[in-house]
Amino acid sequence: MNIKQNIVFRFGIFYFLFIVVAVVIVVQVFILKFINKDEYKLPVKDEANSNVVEANRGDILDVNGKKIACSVPTYRIYMDMAPKGELPDKVFNANVDSLAICLSRFFNDKSVAAYKKELLAARRNKLHYYMVHPRKITHTELQKVKQFPVFRLGRSKGGFIPEQYDKRELPFGSLAARTIGKLYGESEKGGMVGIENAFNESLKGVNGLSIMNRIAGRWIPETVVSPVDGCDLTTCLDISIQDVAEHSLRKQLEKHDARYGVAILMEVQTGAVKAIVNLHRQSKGVYTEDHLNYAIAESAEPGSTFKLASMIALLEDGAVKLNDTIDTGNGAFKFYDRIMRDSKEGGYGKISVREAFEKSSNIGISRLVFNKYKENPRRFVDVLYRIGLNDSLGIALKGEGKPAIKYPGDKTWSGVTLPWMSIGYEVKLAPIQTLTLYNAVANNGKMVRPMFVKEISRNGKVIERFSPEVINSSICSKETVAKVRELLVGVVENGTAKNIKNSFYSIAGKTGTAQIAKGAGGYRSGGVEYQASFVGYFPADKPKYSCIVVVNGPSNNVYYGNIVAGTVFQEIADRVYASDYNMNRQPAPAEMLAQGVYPYSKGGMANELTTICNELNIGAAPDKKAKGWLSTQTTETGIAFSPKTVTKGIVPSVIGMGAKDAVAILEDLGMNVRIQGVGRAISQSLKAGTKYSKGNTIFINLDN
Repeated sequence: MNIKQNIVFRFGIFYFLFIVVAVVIVVQVFILKFINKDEYKLPVKDEANSNVVEANRGDILDVNGKKIACSVPTYRIYMDMAPKGELPDKVFNANVDSLAICLSRFFNDKSVAAYKKELLAARRNKLHYYMVHPRKITHTELQKVKQFPVFRLGRSKGGFIPEQYDKRELPFGSLAARTIGKLYGESEKGGMVGIENAFNESLKGVNGLSIMNRIAGRWIPETVVSPVDGCDLTTCLDISIQDVAEHSLRKQLEKHDARYGVAILMEVQTGAVKAIVNLHRQSKGVYTEDHLNYAIAESAEPGSTFKLASMIALLEDGAVKLNDTIDTGNGAFKFYDRIMRDSKEGGYGKISVREAFEKSSNIGISRLVFNKYKENPRRFVDVLYRIGLNDSLGIALKGEGKPAIKYPGDKTWSGVTLPWMSIGYEVKLAPIQTLTLYNAVANNGKMVRPMFVKEISRNGKVIERFSPEVINSSICSKETVAKVRELLVGVVENGTAKNIKNSFYSIAGKTGTAQIAKGAGGYRSGGVEYQASFVGYFPADKPKYSCIVVVNGPSNNVYYGNIVAGTVFQEIADRVYASDYNMNRQPAPAEMLAQGVYPYSKGGMANELTTICNELNIGAAPDKKAKGWLSTQTTETGIAFSPKTVTKGIVPSVIGMGAKDAVAILEDLGMNVRIQGVGRAISQSLKAGTKYSKGNTIFINLDN
């Protein structure tokens, strides 16, 4: 064999071996992929597992920094029961009995034998992700469970897998629950309704990614992408006022066995919603906040509260003067084929325009409107449109009811539409839309959009701050505003709402008692029920808050707006007036204290609080033995005082404290304090309950 043949021979052998190796590799790949895929699938997966690291959802706070919605961690217990997993047979067999005993005692729902049987079955079935129990446990309970046999070995040696689920909690229970909202599904991620839904993108944060690698028999987490926690929202809600509003409304609903009730309190100049209550009758005497946000969603005929819009139109057109007279007759007047009636039997006879409004005469207002606009009803409706009553408010929360203001030429327009529209029938508005109209009158004609969220922040730093938004800079002339404000004061001083008049501060507003069709058949077939309402503002001479109360379907033959709704309005206004330092700079009147209306009190030193209570004759001073820092809470029976615990190394909450007290307590703990604003503390840069080091700087925002 020559050299050339030898080279060819050797190359042929090498080529042959290469082909054989290639065939073997192809065959093995085929076997792995298609024949033995199940055998090798789990071990390969276990060597490197990727996990989503969920971001913490941001908290929702009231205007004073109190948490009204927050995420609380809960856990479910799982185990890796596969023999080739984390838990060796020797360890499992030696501890299965004692583990079953611990689980039976802890969950207290099955016998020890039942738990042992289930654990053995999971082991036989080689379950990699066995759910030990479906109930979620708290963080405190998890610490106990971690000490159980097998579980105390952890994940690496005992196959113990605690899976965290964030549960959304409302620390103040039902207060504003429907407006705060709730989340979708078990994972508690994603806002379904309310603020949770409207600001979901800000609250939810961004999830991260973690890779679990098995190194030397142990699972080691390696974070690939860190999660970005959600932002916190500071709302305009004041949970203390919310409590007063809900309590007062609930009491009236129970008393009159009503179908549902609404109460909204709003800041006049800003449109900030300080309280919003939606109570629905679940069963007799039981009212809940989780049915529907009636305040923004339920468009209905407003009744006599709409007479304000009619008066604005008449005055803007120069059609009437307040001292003009109108003949209301004997309490019944026929417009075409329909008879309108006044609530007073025998009627009011000939009265002034002012009296027609104050006494809420249906005939008086409707005749004024009919006489002026019967030949050109478009002119009347155009004024309503210019005010903006036909447009939605565009509030941040979803589900706002669409206003319905008929226009001449519509299919349902008839000869009687104009007179009935003038007194709040054949039109539809949601309570918050009616309130916005009255708020505009209180705000000298400037209509602002109701605002629910004040700011968005992360780690104490404000990312976005919301400012008041003007919808209509002037709903009518200043002269008209002045006249209708005069009329609204007259309703309380001389008219249908005299029962809520008081000597401490003035109220302006309007009662409403509307008949509402009951059932799908309308008024004739389904009968009627009533809706009582009162809407207005206070103090009348320098308005700071506007408020509406609506009670739907009151029973027990009491349904007038001044009694059913006006009483709730008065209770809310009394408590707010007594608590607001800017409105009430004088010592609390003895009459108000006697009625159980106590002012708001900031926390502080026990001896100083005692001096203040004695000076103001409140009669609710702290216990003589009380010393140090005290927290306060205004209740129906007085002011409750409780010791405030301050621990070095842990950031305390100074929310609600005055500047002097907040600075004193924080500096005493060794922190550098920076304050901004005046009044009481509404936010702090370091979260209460977290650890701090001496010399750390904390920023405190104050607000009146």
